[in-house]
Amino acid sequence: MNNNIKENNSKQFYIATANLLNFANPDRIYYENAPAYNSDEYEHKLQGISDLLSKAHADIIAVQEVWDSDALEALAVSLGFKAEHVVVPLASNDVSSPYTQGKGAQNTPAVGIISRFEQLESSLLEEILPEAVIEVPDIGPYQRFNRPPLVVRVNAYGQPITIITAHLKSKRAFFLRDKNGILLEDMDDPNIRVRAKLRSLCMRAAEAASIRMSIIERLQHTHEPLILLGDMNDVTGSVTTQLMAETGEVNYDKSMRDIALFDAARIQSRYGWMKDVAYTHIYQGMPEVIDQLFVSEEFLPDSKFSLGQVEWVDYFNDHLKWDYADRVIDHGIIRAKIKLNS
Repeated sequence: MNNNIKENNSKQFYIATANLLNFANPDRIYYENAPAYNSDEYEHKLQGISDLLSKAHADIIAVQEVWDSDALEALAVSLGFKAEHVVVPLASNDVSSPYTQGKGAQNTPAVGIISRFEQLESSLLEEILPEAVIEVPDIGPYQRFNRPPLVVRVNAYGQPITIITAHLKSKRAFFLRDKNGILLEDMDDPNIRVRAKLRSLCMRAAEAASIRMSIIERLQHTHEPLILLGDMNDVTGSVTTQLMAETGEVNYDKSMRDIALFDAARIQSRYGWMKDVAYTHIYQGMPEVIDQLFVSEEFLPDSKFSLGQVEWVDYFNDHLKWDYADRVIDHGIIRAKIKLNS
């Protein structure tokens, strides 16, 4: 256990997830059609994100849309973590990285995890498992994650916990382009737009199914807890989100508890009203919860295998009411307080 984890008889910790909206080093082009941050813009974004996350007091933070590990390490240090508490392999600025050769994320941003707790294991889910591969219209088999989920296993007060963070394909229509990025379809044709959204749905479904299968492998016939969190790009009750969790199956088969996941906001022991006023994103003018935090059976207080419970879940979203130009991130932050049994 890291020295800066204070021994606490209550064995409690906070875990949060935040989409950092293209968090990159200064003077670095991350998208060809987006200007790089100058030094002042970078410092403004770093300070702004730090101000938002500092209020969460999280011990574990799952992050999405990171382009550079240097930027994430700077954020971690500003929050009282150490640089070595950061795990973000696909955005590494280390020249020895086999993934990036030190160039940071390429073509698409990465997910990462910051944890005060000792890291026991870390890995990436890069390939869509064969049983989850599907044909995407006009594209073919979808075989690799666009943004590979990150798996980090930590030692929390002597209890190993697996943390998986993901950033699934968005609902934004996926139009066909040539190898130079030139659009091949009429974006104004409503029938083509439907087909383009169908492609995105197929991609997100394949990703969700593959994550689900990886979760089953870790949970089945074990009693080690798991937490899945991140930007799932759809609401809690959606087909793709529930494909990962399968919470509803427990209603018909109690043995499914062993491999199901549970929405932390629905099982929290206090302040249950929050789930009715929560939102983490505003999509086409409508507030919705698309950033999720799910836990395994071991955090159900009524389970015979219970190792702890979710005491409460908070949503930090006041910044979404600001003018868009003033927002350093465009998603709310979800935080859960988890208390392990003594």
